[in-house]
Amino acid sequence: MGWRPDSGRARRAMWRGASAACLLLGAVGTETAGAQTIDAFRPVRDGFLAPQDSPLRRTAVSGLSDAVPTPGLPATPPPVSSPARQTRVPLPDVPAASGAADVGYDSLNRTRRKPKYYPAQARPKPAPGPGTRPSGELTGQLRPTLPPSAFANRQPVPAAIAGTVPGQPPRKRLRIDDDPFGAVGDYAGPFLIKGAVELSAGYDSNPARLAKPRGMPAWMIAPEFLAVSNWERHALVADLRGSFTGYGSTLPATMDGGINSAPTTLDRPDFTGHVDGRLDVTRDTSVAAQLRLRAATDNPGSPSVQAGLARYPVYTTLGTTVGFDQRFNRLQISAGATADRTSYQQSKLTDGTMTSNDDRNYNQFGGIGRVSYEVTPGLKPFAEVQGNTRTYDQQFDRSFYQRDSAGGYAKAGTSFEFTRLLTGELSLGYATRSYTDPRLNRLQGFLTTASLVWSATPLTTARFFSDTQVAETTVAGASGVLIRTYTVQVDHDFRRWLTGIGKFTFGTLDYQGYGRNDRTYSAEGNLVYKMTRSLWVKGTLRYDKLDSNISGAASSGTVVMLGVRLQN
Repeated sequence: MGWRPDSGRARRAMWRGASAACLLLGAVGTETAGAQTIDAFRPVRDGFLAPQDSPLRRTAVSGLSDAVPTPGLPATPPPVSSPARQTRVPLPDVPAASGAADVGYDSLNRTRRKPKYYPAQARPKPAPGPGTRPSGELTGQLRPTLPPSAFANRQPVPAAIAGTVPGQPPRKRLRIDDDPFGAVGDYAGPFLIKGAVELSAGYDSNPARLAKPRGMPAWMIAPEFLAVSNWERHALVADLRGSFTGYGSTLPATMDGGINSAPTTLDRPDFTGHVDGRLDVTRDTSVAAQLRLRAATDNPGSPSVQAGLARYPVYTTLGTTVGFDQRFNRLQISAGATADRTSYQQSKLTDGTMTSNDDRNYNQFGGIGRVSYEVTPGLKPFAEVQGNTRTYDQQFDRSFYQRDSAGGYAKAGTSFEFTRLLTGELSLGYATRSYTDPRLNRLQGFLTTASLVWSATPLTTARFFSDTQVAETTVAGASGVLIRTYTVQVDHDFRRWLTGIGKFTFGTLDYQGYGRNDRTYSAEGNLVYKMTRSLWVKGTLRYDKLDSNISGAASSGTVVMLGVRLQN
């Protein structure tokens, strides 16, 4: 290649341009030039500003990811003493973005470090909004302090079980047992089975409820059985309760020169049992059935008891109900058919002969319907109607009256629940029954039915029960007996293992058509000492009194019993 005369001129021009550029950069300043040459190609999201110059710069708060380092710059920028830097407006002492912390708003959308929890530790709920601290944030105390009422009068719990050992993960609290001395029961497949038996002995000052009292030692055995299904759908419940009361002596066949109006042997059983089943066809439709059995005797002192008996005749009532339950949102309709059979044993007299009680045996068939509407979750009014017919095995009874009848009742009320302090059901109605025999007047009267539970305090509970029944009788000229019963009961726990029960019962018996009116009073006190879940000791003191407008029918008696209860 040959030499060209303009090559030197070109090189000299290039050197002059480079020198002018250097002079220009020196006049502008090294600081600005450095920022433009390096930060222009820095791959960060906040543009051309360095992290230390950004108004949303990274703070020294834990939980945020580290900022992306700037290529070519030291991790900690040196102090600046440039005149241009000193002329800037000074920033406040509070560093920028310091209010964000771990739960504040971050405009750079940087990921946060998730807190670590111990195994089985409760996770905090998310914050309601930006800037609000979560309610479950760890503050050094994993479990809040319990109020004194939560552990007062409690048996001490080891620290390992309570979860208070330092460094131990907190344990999940167990559900509070409302009845620490109640029966636990056993599981047999899908059924929870509970059983109990009460054995007691004492003294009854007038077991026959005669006008002239005559006391006897008494004893009683009362077994109980309960089985409840644990299915997701459908249900089956069996509840069987009975008792047998015996006395250590007998009464004479004749008293005061006449035949004794009470049996010589006063032993008597009492059993009430029912088995309920429910079949859930759909979510709002179910089919229910009940099988029930009642075995008992006439009450002592009742005018239906024959004179000269050797023992009380036992009657049994076996019945069933089959029906359905349909719900239409808050409206509920229930209906069913009932069938019952009542039969009496033959009466054994003191002379050894037997007499028939077939004139007291009858069949009852009827139906029942109920409509209710749930106004609120704690208020559900209803209306109920029931009708039935009773047909006796014999057309005429021992007094030559035709006892076949037809009747029923209608009542309206409501079930309610007010803050769990007052719950129950209350209703009023009217009952009537007409008999085939024209000599028997119509049996009628008002019905009062109630079942109320008032939790006055955590240690005191008051209950009120009311019931009305239309019963049959063998008294000549009486259509039937309208029985009303009112009971008030108060339970108080002096300790968790010591409970006192006070009970008062008032009842009226109206023998319509005969003109007899009886009034019964009963005051009872019980003291229950709960030694363990399986063993209770119970003491009972009861006073019964019967007043009547018939001369010689009044009676009274006092019962004292002490016994034990075994349960599982």
